[in-house]
Amino acid sequence: MALLTATLLYSLSCQSDDEIKRQRYITEGILVYKNNCANCHQTDGKGLAALYPPLAGSDYLAKKDSVICLIRYGQQGPIVVNGKRYNRPMPAQPQLSDLEIAELVTYIYNEWGNETKVTDVKEVKPVLEACRR
Repeated sequence: MALLTATLLYSLSCQSDDEIKRQRYITEGILVYKNNCANCHQTDGKGLAALYPPLAGSDYLAKKDSVICLIRYGQQGPIVVNGKRYNRPMPAQPQLSDLEIAELVTYIYNEWGNETKVTDVKEVKPVLEACRR
């Protein structure tokens, strides 16, 4: 146990504060994803056949502000992802805090959106305010 603790402390000491924050956001984002998104979008992010769109390889991830708004406020009506039309409602997630949405978005974009950075809660708050109107 002491060796594990020492190894963990050593590895953390070699990481920048930004990297530690990114890893923390991703770890929390994984939990939020598993509890709120994986049922439809699947744990691998590939979606569910013709019912729910993929996140992995999704052209829709180019619209980060829209993704942030969809998480909080949901989606009704048709949506086109990778040229394919989906028409299942995505439920709103009003129970998620701004921080949880930031963590979730960080995880999604680091896992499937070719990013290696944090989507900070300071970025998410104004987007959520704008799409609430």
